[in-house]
Amino acid sequence: MMNPTNKDILLVDTSVWINSFKGIETKNSLFLKEHLKTIPIAVCPVIVQEVLQGVPICKDFKKVESYFETLIRFNNEPYSFAIQAANLYQMLRKEGITIRKPNDCLIAIYAMHNNSFLIQDDRDFTFIADKTKLKLL
Repeated sequence: MMNPTNKDILLVDTSVWINSFKGIETKNSLFLKEHLKTIPIAVCPVIVQEVLQGVPICKDFKKVESYFETLIRFNNEPYSFAIQAANLYQMLRKEGITIRKPNDCLIAIYAMHNNSFLIQDDRDFTFIADKTKLKLL
């Protein structure tokens, strides 16, 4: 686990966004709240989808969608990243590690490819980081 500077980009996982929006105070949701204005924040398509599909009220959907439009967007080649995520998932399985949500492998690929830190409240990313170059906050 490392500490980003104000020059590093921080990819915020769905788990942290959900905790933050619900007012659930975890170490990482509090870090996000404290550093939202000082560290560049990024999202990727799968995180946007996961967060938005959980928004219960239409007006909140538009508000969250608009907020995400203000962040750095990782727009990498989706088919290449899907294949890389599948390879990562299979590599971890061969190591005896089963990732509960395969989208976590895709999120990890976005973070690694864009050389960003990942902030998360999901233990599967720790397993991924132990076997890859994924930088966790």
